[in-house]
Amino acid sequence: MALVKLQTQHFRNLAPDTISFSPSFNLIYGANGSGKSSVLEAIGYLGLGRSFRVSRHQAVVAHGQQKLTVFGGLDQGLETDPTSDEADPERLAHRLGISRDIGQKETLLRVDGEAVRNLSLLAMHLPVSVIDPGVFDIVAGGPGKRRQFLDWLVFHVEPSFSTLWQQCQRVTSQRNKTLRNGRMDESLLRVWDAQYGTLAEKLSDARAEVFKRFRVAFDEVLQELDAGWAQGLKMDFYPGWDRSKPLTDVLLGHREQEFRMGHTLYGPNRADIRLKLGGRPVAETFSRGQQKALVILMKIAQGKVLSDQGKQVTFLLDDINAELDVRHRQMLARKLQALRCQVFITSIEHPEPEVLWPEGDAPEYRMFHVEHGKLTEEKTGEPPQESH
Repeated sequence: MALVKLQTQHFRNLAPDTISFSPSFNLIYGANGSGKSSVLEAIGYLGLGRSFRVSRHQAVVAHGQQKLTVFGGLDQGLETDPTSDEADPERLAHRLGISRDIGQKETLLRVDGEAVRNLSLLAMHLPVSVIDPGVFDIVAGGPGKRRQFLDWLVFHVEPSFSTLWQQCQRVTSQRNKTLRNGRMDESLLRVWDAQYGTLAEKLSDARAEVFKRFRVAFDEVLQELDAGWAQGLKMDFYPGWDRSKPLTDVLLGHREQEFRMGHTLYGPNRADIRLKLGGRPVAETFSRGQQKALVILMKIAQGKVLSDQGKQVTFLLDDINAELDVRHRQMLARKLQALRCQVFITSIEHPEPEVLWPEGDAPEYRMFHVEHGKLTEEKTGEPPQESH
């Protein structure tokens, strides 16, 4: 599915107009502070339930307001037969809505007009993948970034993963409270260990299975490209403990260590995708440019896994001109086009489709200029608008 309608209320500086997008590529440009990144941020709210730029809802709501709202309309995307009734641009497959009351600290979620309590019921309809300057920390950053990268994919492949993950988070939190209690309560810890161990096995099984699919897709992407720098790259899933032993035994054997630290040191909360070259982490061996290229390939592989399942991913590419050279931008655009993804690309400069697709095989696209939070669609062949 693809996001073809977007409307916001009190979301940063965005105008409350309803905007229609292409299920293929959308090119958005404007000066710094014009609102182009805010458009992607609003789309991200529908697929992630939060901002990918900041951690607090308060930073997103318009100045002087207490509540923000984002509404999105989805159609069947690029898989729709253009001659069918479903190809009608006014016919929506799903309507998604999210509002956040800052004062009351309440979030309301709606799918097709019905209130839902779980964010996963909203996010499952719109797989949103972000590529912005911060995404390159997947390689250079800590395990949490890579764990989040994998879990996003597992969530969209395995429907039961969200519930399992939430249960595991709750048990981990309770176990950590017991470890920080100031005294060793062995009987209570054994209760939490048993629950944690059961959930950990199921969670790790789901992650391991999806990682296998991801690795196959990544290897296929790698073979299609001239990426000699990636030869010898080792990519392995680490579940968070040595699975040759029951997790309960591992926890018991490290009881004193965990008690001193005050939190859980083994299990799915420590899972990682380990990336090594010659036995060393790629963050130490790859150049910054190679690390960026690796992240792009990993993102493409994510999209391929879901594309093979018949799901259309919505990619948000925020200001990638500042991070990627022309060759890598072309490669990314070509691969996402081949995967039939929906793509939103922002830039300060007026987009030049002939640069992204120099061979003249550009997909169907729409182009928008943003100024003071208002999007104006440009027709193909129009001269670029000036920002004031």
